[in-house]
Amino acid sequence: MERNANGIQPRPSVGLGIYIFNEEGKVLLGKRKSSHGSGEYAAPGGHLEFGESFEEGCKKEVKEETDLDIREIEFFDVQNNLRYVETKGKHYVTLSFKAHFFSGTPKVTEPEKCESWDWYSLDALPSPLSEFAEVALAKLRSGIVGEPHSNL
Repeated sequence: MERNANGIQPRPSVGLGIYIFNEEGKVLLGKRKSSHGSGEYAAPGGHLEFGESFEEGCKKEVKEETDLDIREIEFFDVQNNLRYVETKGKHYVTLSFKAHFFSGTPKVTEPEKCESWDWYSLDALPSPLSEFAEVALAKLRSGIVGEPHSNL
């Protein structure tokens, strides 16, 4: 893990969360396991890799986790996620994107990380949601997007 300039504290990781919508307007969420947020529901996502564009990162993570292809990727939110700092030693700056389902059937391709994938209406979301999914989905439901979120 990279350290800050004085070598003491680790730097936050950059995470991507991709909220994929199908033709019925439902969003794809999976029940996480083994990583931080175990037992919580979240969108497909992962780390932004060095030298990778946002679009490349979104497409890669969705393909790796669900075997789906996506289109019309659009940034909508940034968060400073601190819920897991004390319990898991994880601090993320999460970039959230909306995308549309293009082709494929959601599959659990990383069973060590995710239990299941299902489509949910924004009015009937599963519980509990991960910190990043809770905030991003609230913004999508209300139409308020683009305002940074921080757990101060």
